[in-house]
Amino acid sequence: MNPTASLAASPLPAEFRAAGTDLSERRRSGLSRGPLLDIETSSEMIGISWGADGAARIGALTTIAAIADDTRLGQAYPGLAAAAGGLATPQIRHLATLGGNLAQHSRCWYYRNPQIACLKKGGSDCPARSGNHLYGVAFDLGPCVAPHPSTMAMALSAYDARVVTNQRDGLSIAETLGDGTSGADNLLFAGEMITAIELPAPLPGERGLYQRVISRSHAEWPLAEVCVRALITDGAFELIRISAGGIAPVPLRLAAVEAALQGAPANAASIAEAAKRASDGARPLPMTGYKLDLLEGLLHDLLQQVAA
Repeated sequence: MNPTASLAASPLPAEFRAAGTDLSERRRSGLSRGPLLDIETSSEMIGISWGADGAARIGALTTIAAIADDTRLGQAYPGLAAAAGGLATPQIRHLATLGGNLAQHSRCWYYRNPQIACLKKGGSDCPARSGNHLYGVAFDLGPCVAPHPSTMAMALSAYDARVVTNQRDGLSIAETLGDGTSGADNLLFAGEMITAIELPAPLPGERGLYQRVISRSHAEWPLAEVCVRALITDGAFELIRISAGGIAPVPLRLAAVEAALQGAPANAASIAEAAKRASDGARPLPMTGYKLDLLEGLLHDLLQQVAA
């Protein structure tokens, strides 16, 4: 049988399959039923390469474990490596790929239930709004109230990373995933596949940290997570980048906190005042106001550590 003809005849869209850690679960539940396209591996899509200026390029099929364990990557982009090391379980990290983590589907239990027609599946509303949204967003930006599930996208946003696909180059994380107002998991075109992530060269002396808050000790999706990237010169924040996850339908750059810290002294007073800005623009749901307290406390602790 001609596989191309078979795909063309299918009424359901084809899906790319890499390690399949997300796709396999959706297939088992009946949420995903279309034909599969196995990604043909290449040297450009696996591993980490380095430019002459010290900038890294990570292939989309590189495993999360390889990112977490790479010594040079950990030195150049410590917040990113720490985020990879804190993700899921060792078993999943050794299979899951960077591209798959970025392009995974929502983890909302209403979306994952094949018997419920939510907005993402063509329904007329978001059942989580009137149902159990305890783990939903604290920044209500659009029709869907499920937090974006990609920890790696959150960390890459703090590092101003660029996404390369088989159709486009140089996409920011925001251009890849959207601003949260569409309800879509990402803004990739039909047939578009992430092939690599490009990171800017790290600045000499820059620091990076990552931390998450979870409700159990292992293998839990974060209630809130933060990646901080900073360069401190002469006791002041010369560069500050902060990205948060678990709180919005997309990874969220905390622009108000960044603005408050840019050029400010890296001391307790500046940090305490800036951390209060973490909830600027927040619109919590009835059950998710607690996430703002978690976010402020988590950010305050990380900023103190990065300034130490």
